[in-house]
Amino acid sequence: MKIIQKYFLALIPPLEIMEKAEEIKIRIRDEFGIKYALKSPPHITLKMPFNFSEAKEGKLIGLLGEQLKDQASFSVKISGVGTFGNRVIFLRIEESAKLRQLQEKLKLFCKKELHLIDELSDRNFHPHLTVAFKDLKSSHFPEVLARVRQMAFEAEFSTADLVLLKRQEGKWIVHRKVTFGG
Repeated sequence: MKIIQKYFLALIPPLEIMEKAEEIKIRIRDEFGIKYALKSPPHITLKMPFNFSEAKEGKLIGLLGEQLKDQASFSVKISGVGTFGNRVIFLRIEESAKLRQLQEKLKLFCKKELHLIDELSDRNFHPHLTVAFKDLKSSHFPEVLARVRQMAFEAEFSTADLVLLKRQEGKWIVHRKVTFGG
């Protein structure tokens, strides 16, 4: 039986940075009742959610490994807070040529190998770590933004693998990692 699942591709910061970002999400939930961002680990989305056959996961991981065999690790910097209108609040990721090149490589891979169409998010890549969205009401937006700015932090980390996240029981889980360079 063919089972289609939801997946997406992302970069995940190391545990200590994940915990700091998760703490912001938890405080927002506790103070404002905003919890939707807690349905996924802190991450930088490189390819938005897509449907794919669960039976072909192994092949997907192999193809991604081949695609990333020459990918070197690189540095990612978190600095400041940003928004998309009054509907999303995020920790800002500094633009870098290496991050943009990786996203472009994955966009082409998804188009060619997975036959996925280019989405607006593929063409307008804006790396970030979301801390509040979907259930963030515009009436609470200024308060929540001020609170996130108080809790925001700066950090830099080296990323050496791509993560395949999978939707299970209404949450996104880290399903598989594909290490750069092999």
